[in-house]
Amino acid sequence: MARVRTLTFVTSSPTPTVWGQPVTFTATVVPFIPVGTPTGTVTFVVEGPGGGVFTVPLSGGRARLTLDTLKPGLHSVRASYSGSDRFERSTSASYLHSVLKASTRTTVTSSPDPSVFGQPVTFTATVTAVPPGAGTPTGKVTFVIDALGSIEARLDGNGVATIEVDKLFPGTHPVVAVYRGDEKFNPSAAEGTHTVSPSRLPTTTTVSSSPDPSVFGQPVTLTAVVEPVPPATGTPSGTVTFTVDGEGGGTFTAPLDASGTATVTVSTLGAGPHHITAVYSGDTLFAGSTGSDTHTVNTVSTLTTVTSSPDPSVFGQPVTFTATVTAAFGTVPTGTVTFTISDTGGGTFEVSLDAAGTATLTLDTLGIAAHVVSATYNGDSNHDPSTGTATHEVLAADTALTVESSPDPSVSGQQVTFTATVTPQPPGAGTPEGTVTFLIDGGTALTGTLVNGVATATTSTLPAGSHTVVATYSGLEDPRFNPSTGSDTHTVLPAGTTTTVSSSPDPSVSGQQVTFTATVTPEPPGAGAPTGTVTFDLGSAGTLTAPVNPDGTATVSTTALPAGTSTVSAVYDGDANFTGSSGTTTHTVDQAATAIALFSAPDPSVFGQQVTFTAVVSPVAPGAGVPTGTVTFTVGGAPGVTVPLNAAGIATYTTTDLPAGSQAVVAVYSGDDNFLPVTGSDNQVVARASTTTTVVSSPDPSVFGQPVEVTASVQPVAPGAGVPTGTVTFTVSGGTGGGTFTE
Repeated sequence: MARVRTLTFVTSSPTPTVWGQPVTFTATVVPFIPVGTPTGTVTFVVEGPGGGVFTVPLSGGRARLTLDTLKPGLHSVRASYSGSDRFERSTSASYLHSVLKASTRTTVTSSPDPSVFGQPVTFTATVTAVPPGAGTPTGKVTFVIDALGSIEARLDGNGVATIEVDKLFPGTHPVVAVYRGDEKFNPSAAEGTHTVSPSRLPTTTTVSSSPDPSVFGQPVTLTAVVEPVPPATGTPSGTVTFTVDGEGGGTFTAPLDASGTATVTVSTLGAGPHHITAVYSGDTLFAGSTGSDTHTVNTVSTLTTVTSSPDPSVFGQPVTFTATVTAAFGTVPTGTVTFTISDTGGGTFEVSLDAAGTATLTLDTLGIAAHVVSATYNGDSNHDPSTGTATHEVLAADTALTVESSPDPSVSGQQVTFTATVTPQPPGAGTPEGTVTFLIDGGTALTGTLVNGVATATTSTLPAGSHTVVATYSGLEDPRFNPSTGSDTHTVLPAGTTTTVSSSPDPSVSGQQVTFTATVTPEPPGAGAPTGTVTFDLGSAGTLTAPVNPDGTATVSTTALPAGTSTVSAVYDGDANFTGSSGTTTHTVDQAATAIALFSAPDPSVFGQQVTFTAVVSPVAPGAGVPTGTVTFTVGGAPGVTVPLNAAGIATYTTTDLPAGSQAVVAVYSGDDNFLPVTGSDNQVVARASTTTTVVSSPDPSVFGQPVEVTASVQPVAPGAGVPTGTVTFTVSGGTGGGTFTE
């Protein structure tokens, strides 16, 4: 919804004003259409000296600002309406307000009036603002006295100007005081007269005091009697000024009564002798005179009472001892009071009296006892000493005990500190001493000695779980304080652990026994010896479980690790006080060295005889196990023959094809994942096989001329074998036609 336009205008009342007169500026905010009354604030900007910027809330559509600081002159005033959610802002036209100078009134007086010839006379002009003007005029006043001419004096902060003259002759003198005005006030003037009398009649002044002697604080009446010196007669008038020296004295002025007597009562005179002087100021007929006297003031007796609060108190509670010293005639003693308090924590203390005659001493050191208290007022120059006594009892203070543990929660094996703080219960105070007994779960007891009100005890043997700790302060060792008890609950969590794994030997060789060690240690701040078991995962070698020893180690051994790098993990399963953890390591198994033994049988052999070559492959310690793989046999220059190792690590090769002679035999083991290759050699001697030759002829018998076939059969003699080669020489003897034939 659109906001309504507004109109703001300013008025002032009264107008014009004079300096110091309050003026009220009124800003009226009206809407262009009658839809309500504007709200919000109006900011007045008042220009000129004494003006400024002022923000005033609207009330009923009007805001009023009252100022009394505007200096004379023409002041421009604008009012700006701040607007609201319903009404628009608006600013008034400049409004002019006039401030005039204030009128003044001047009065003039003289003192003393009348005076006597040669007596100093003070002329006083007082300039005041005429209402509605306000403030204090400044500037100068010119005094015009007929016999002396013009004398100028400046107004003081109260609008008063004074001059003093002592050259006026007897007679009546007209006096005019002219105020010249200033930037805020208009001029004004006043007229008056002053009379100077001729010489006056002599007088005598007699002084007395009563009672004399008096005591301090007792009212003393000072009397001055002024009489004419014979043969003159009459009764002097005017005033007498008494001057009393010493403590409590001073100057006191009193008028003469109809009998020529002036009296003053004084109750402030300090103890001791006082010289009194009375000066009669004279009047128009009688000259002044002076008299004197001596007055003695004796010291006054006192009464001292002493109280304590609170009574009884408890140990450490501040106790205020109050000594009140009183005297006759309502005087207030000054000086000091000496408090003497018996028993522990007491002593002697000097305290000054305050303006009411009271001395207070506050102590919080009093021991348990019924203390005798005396307060001795030491007197002052006006008051006599006095003493008062009382008793005060101090009881043992109650205590409160709080117990806490740190750290809380802790972990198994961690050192835990139990702290008991024993504090006095208000209003008691101080520091309890003695010991505190900590009872854990109703069983284990620990004792701590209070130091500065704090006792501690430590333990690192708490098992995991929740523990109730009750701390008791017996108070038996310190009678100043009563016993107290406090409790706390402490939680012990299982400690974390770290499991590390190592192996030995590392590296190992295939088949060698390897020992794996898992070391389980508590993680700080935990401590102690974990129990339970550790499970080792050896990969392809399976899992093994071992108990944790008292030293935190668990060990297993195996020979089943394959060659290569194996990752081994150890998992600690935890116990009631320690959480589980795991660790891993890597272990390297190198291929084991091998040895090969090569045998042949029979050796030597004969040609054609079956020969078996045997290669036995075995690990070289610390390697162990049965090698697998193949052995390649090479005999002489024949191609190699590869034979697999059997389950016992043995390979055999059998042949009948060995030529006669010494044959070099080489057996080469190929190696496997776990065992290194190796080569072995031997020599095999092959002798020639023995033979048998049989001869037959066919036909047999034959007839002459008939072809006859002679056959020779050559056969190896066992164990020789094979088919002999070569030639056979036949020799046919006897008869005709024989001979030697080779086939």
